[in-house]
Parts: sequence; structure tokens; C-alpha cells
Amino acid sequence: MLGKLRSRGHTFTDEEEQAEAVIVNTCCFIDAAKEESIEEILSFEERRKSGELKALIVTGCLAERYRAEIIKEIPAVDAVVGVTAIDRIAEVLEQAAGGRLTGKQERVVIGEKDPPGHGNAERVLTTGGHYEFLKIAEGCDKHCTYCVIPKIRGSYRSVPMEELVAEAQKLADGGVTELILVAQETTRYGVDLYGEKRLPALLKALCAIDTLHWIRLLYCYPEEIDDALIDVIASEKKICRYLDIPIQSGSDRILKRMGRRVNRAQIIELVDRLRTRIPGLCIRTTLIAGFPGETAADQRESMDLVRTLRFDRLGVFTYSREEGTPAAGFSDLVTARVMKTRRTKLMKLQQEVVRETAETLVGTTMEAVIEGRIAEDCDPENGPVYIARTERDAPDVDGYLFLEGVPRSRDLLSGSFVRVRVTGVNGYDLTGVLDDENESAE
Repeated sequence: MLGKLRSRGHTFTDEEEQAEAVIVNTCCFIDAAKEESIEEILSFEERRKSGELKALIVTGCLAERYRAEIIKEIPAVDAVVGVTAIDRIAEVLEQAAGGRLTGKQERVVIGEKDPPGHGNAERVLTTGGHYEFLKIAEGCDKHCTYCVIPKIRGSYRSVPMEELVAEAQKLADGGVTELILVAQETTRYGVDLYGEKRLPALLKALCAIDTLHWIRLLYCYPEEIDDALIDVIASEKKICRYLDIPIQSGSDRILKRMGRRVNRAQIIELVDRLRTRIPGLCIRTTLIAGFPGETAADQRESMDLVRTLRFDRLGVFTYSREEGTPAAGFSDLVTARVMKTRRTKLMKLQQEVVRETAETLVGTTMEAVIEGRIAEDCDPENGPVYIARTERDAPDVDGYLFLEGVPRSRDLLSGSFVRVRVTGVNGYDLTGVLDDENESAE
């Protein structure tokens, strides 16, 4: 959207009070995301009513799902643009700012239900420059009973491989060194276009781009991870030894009720196989606490699975009832208090696992990318503290490595890769120092 707006001559500001128009890009995957999205829209309501803002537009999943309700309940919103109509964002903004959107129907802009996937040729990078996301597919065909994504985003649609490779090359030419592959599900990439899974082939093509240093995979469904994918990850040095594999529960009964296509034994076998075939692999996963019908025994099974598999990264969400999903009709709901308690227990257990795992890293050396430095923590004698990420940490969702004792003469730039020796553990984060003896060639 930013790329399309820039190509029409629009400019951007990080200062909200300076903006003449605001586009709020929303989420509605769970209740907390809906609440945050609505609060953000309402925060601009008075400025739009006063005329200080020429346009207030809402896009994203909330706009797609509740377009009529937004127009009715928040009159200050000039237009809502659905997830498959973002190609029209510049046109809608210009019409809204010119006062040409007046009727309710023209203020709701929706696109095709399942438009073909396409690469984003026009982009404005907002991540800082050295890492960027590459969306390889849109939509989902899994239809888990708790998830509304297929209703909002449509069926699974892969972006043609040649478009993705061209986009990745353009990003790399612009200075991006870490590429993060995303989709509602990355592991089924290509099935709709080529009749077979093509993620391994895509990864090989991306690894051939010289200036890319790391390639990271998110959202890999466990039942779709096959030997071909494992072989590519194990053999290609540029692919991070990191996999995000959502499992959602450790109970077979709950997994079946969720509509998941994998069972507990298969999860255990997969994790064992991955760790055997890809030494040093960091595994991230997610669990849902308090799914309808979940008993204390089901909860204990999830706890036991966390103890057994010792996931390197774990996020736990309390169940969010989403209208229009099969699970929304389940009557055996778990109370909010019990859900919160179960989430807390899982996270406390995971904290123990993370601490014990992290302590085994102390004394080891690994590669890290510099994200910035903490100026206020500068030590006159030892220099500034730098913030870095290792191969084991995805941006925004995982931890950091705090690099200490860097001589002022080094002045490490954001995006540069260095070798570090881990010296300590601080919660979910690590501390370390430069490992000059094995310094990265980068």
C-alpha cells in the first residue's frame, strides 16, 4: 500500500499530528487484536471530525470482516478497504480527501474473493532496511475450527516463483540481508500453481541471491514438513536453523476438536527428526490455552509435551471465540479465569525451559546481526551496549543478545553481522562479547 501511495506522489510522516490523512491497517484474528484496532481508529476520530484530517481510512482484516459495522458505528471513517482491494488504496485516499466519497456503498471498497497472488513490485521498507518480509502466499485451506482466516483471506493462493525471486533480488539490491518468508501457511507453497509443494525449490532459488545472508521461515504447519524441506534447510547455509511450527495443543482430543491434521505422536516424531537432521535447530511454537472442552487432563498433556520437547520459543494465547467459526458454537466453554491460569502455568514452565536451554549456550560462539545500540548505557571505559539478534531470534517476537564491551573504535552499524561469544543469560535474552578470533567475514 505504501508503495502504491508513494508512486502517486504521496509522502509519509512518523508524526501523527503532522499527517493530513491516516490509514489504519487492522487485525481481527483474536479479541485483543480487534480491541487494539478499534482503539486506534477511535484515537483519530476527533481530528477527522474537526477537519484537521482530510481522510481517515480503515484497511486490513477488521475492515474486511466488519466493513458495514465500521461505517455505521464510526461515521468519522471515510472508507473501509478490504484485504483484496488494497490495489485501490491510492484512488480511495484521493477520493476521500477530495470529499468525493459520500454514499455508504462507495465508502466500502472490496475486491475479488480470491484474487490471484501477486508480488509487491512497489514497496516502501519499514523495518529498518537490513531485514524484510516476503509474503509467498495468501489465504488458507486448513479451516481449523477456531480460525476465521479462510473466511477473511480466502483460499490458498501462491505467488508465482519468478515474481518472488525477482522481488527478493530487488530487496537484496536495496540492502536487505535477512529475508523472512511468511504466509498464513508457508509449507504448502506452490500446491495450487504447480500441483506440488515447491517451498524447497523456492528456498534454493532464494539462496542463490548473493547478498542475502539469512533466510528465515515462519508459519510451517507440522503435517506439511517433509524430507525435501528438511534436506534443503540442513544443506543450505543461508537458511536459518529456525522453524516456527504452530502445534496449538498437546492433547490428541483437543487437536482433533480444533480440526488440526496432526496428533501428539506425530508432533514428537517430527521434532525428534528435525533435531536429528538439523543440529542446532531452534523451534518456535504456539499453544492455545482454554480451548472449548479442554479439561485439566488436556492441560496436563500440553504441559507434559512442553517438558518433553523443550521448545526453544513458545507463545501461549488464551482461546478467543470468533463468530462464524465452528468452535464458536461449542457450548463447553472454559472460563476466562481458568484460561488465564492455564496460560500462566504454561508460560512459567516455558521460562524454566528457556533458562536451562540458554545456559547451555553460555561459552559458545555464534553469528549475530546488529540492530542498534543503547546510547544511555554507554560506559566511558568499555563503550556502548549494542542490541543484536542471533539466528535463533526472529524480529519482534523473540529475544535479543546484548553485546557488551565493544571498543568505541569499532562503531558497529545496524545490519552488520559479527561473531559473538555468549557470556550470560537475562530472562529471554542473552549477553555476549565480540569473538574476534572467529569474526564473521561480513
